[in-house]
Amino acid sequence: MTELRQVLSLKQTLQLVMTPQLQQAIKLLQLSRMELNDLVNQEMLENPVLDETTDGQDGGEAKDASERIAEQAERLAERIERSERVEEVKGAEGANDIDWEKYLENYGSYIPVGSGVRHSKDDMPSYENVLTKKTSLADHLLWQLRLSELDEQEQNIGAQIILSLNPAGYFYADDADKLAGKTAVESLAESMDVGIEDVERVLKVMHTFDPVGVAARDLRESLLVQARHLRVGNGLVYAIIDSHLPHVERKNYQAIARALKVPKEEIYEAVKLIGQLEPKPGRFFTEEEPQYITPDIYVQRVADEYVIVLNEDGMAKLRVSPYYRKALAEAKRGGETRSYIQDKLRSAVWLIRSIHQRQRTIYRVTESIVKFQREFFDKGIAFLRPLVLRDVADDVGLHESTVSRVTTNKYVHTPQGIYELKYFFNSAISRTVGEDLASESVKAKIRQIVADENQAKPLSDRKIVDMLKEQNIDIARRTVAKYREMLGILPSSKRKQVF
Repeated sequence: MTELRQVLSLKQTLQLVMTPQLQQAIKLLQLSRMELNDLVNQEMLENPVLDETTDGQDGGEAKDASERIAEQAERLAERIERSERVEEVKGAEGANDIDWEKYLENYGSYIPVGSGVRHSKDDMPSYENVLTKKTSLADHLLWQLRLSELDEQEQNIGAQIILSLNPAGYFYADDADKLAGKTAVESLAESMDVGIEDVERVLKVMHTFDPVGVAARDLRESLLVQARHLRVGNGLVYAIIDSHLPHVERKNYQAIARALKVPKEEIYEAVKLIGQLEPKPGRFFTEEEPQYITPDIYVQRVADEYVIVLNEDGMAKLRVSPYYRKALAEAKRGGETRSYIQDKLRSAVWLIRSIHQRQRTIYRVTESIVKFQREFFDKGIAFLRPLVLRDVADDVGLHESTVSRVTTNKYVHTPQGIYELKYFFNSAISRTVGEDLASESVKAKIRQIVADENQAKPLSDRKIVDMLKEQNIDIARRTVAKYREMLGILPSSKRKQVF
């Protein structure tokens, strides 16, 4: 017979508890500057205890950058230390209450350290005016369609064609139609219960819309429409577009000359004219608008040293509202009012503390990057060193994942330009003599080699490998090909210029 017994035993285990406060700190760490501003604004709407100071309340007039930037690290460190002094009141009624009066003396506000710094125009990066949203290709074509002399049915056909165009402006059959063996014209005619000749007639009118050549069914048709509309060249141009575009792409001009029985020089002149036409008529309307970056950090050279300044211009200068401080002091212990204010205070203080910690961590990581990449800041991209997350993590005493979060979507303005913090982490490329190089430095060298090559005799990937070996850089041909593709550089066969 088996005896059942209950045994009480103690066991120690170590585990990380993700408190809401810790989750908030991690979330803030990976936010971009704009996302942080949005979150702070939202918190201020939801938490009445949070308040924003004015410039006159932040403790003095603004100083010049040269007077303030050197103080930043020390002041920020002191603020974080003060922020961690939390005292609890022990007693029958207030055993779990925080002594908010003492806490708020040390940690009742967040005033960005860099907010009072006046940057000269030379210190600040240049910005272009923000562009308004561009008109879409569909809107531009629909506007022209409405102004055309097409009747109602034809305008309906035209509207459906416009809605079917791809981003380059072509009227292609989709995958389902291709599987069914239908062209785009046949599919549209069937779906709208109109004749194929009706769709063809509307297409012919739309080919003359701006941009000319839009709604063509392939590159050949688009270029022919453009050449005829713009009256480019002569019959040779049309013949090449009509039958020899694959040879043009491969730059096999000798084959075109043999097929058309004309001198190669005339082929060169005709191809030059074809090169002035637009292969993607809708490109202007679908290109992504440029993104304007506001740096999170400035690294400025002062004498022989680099000084790091957090960019906190435009960030809210947070504090706990004086009204709620007074209300807390006057509220009765154990009452609902006091409990409500304490909850909101706790949330506000944790937000302020998390922002402090975020800024401090960004500063420390940037400081470490500057130390490791000093030659880059002095001399440029060719001197970028190999660097991995572990190097910085060990240097500042953080986990690699924390460094990864800090460097995501954070940009630094340096004497060499604006870069994402992740840019400074690169794999190593071996050298036969001397220290290893960062992969970005090797890419820069490949870009320069191609820029300096004889365009009539472009360098093959193998030749680039040999030239890099002369600079003591040991790299495989397939690696050169991979880096070339990442840089958007065509193969040597397509870079060749024969005229």
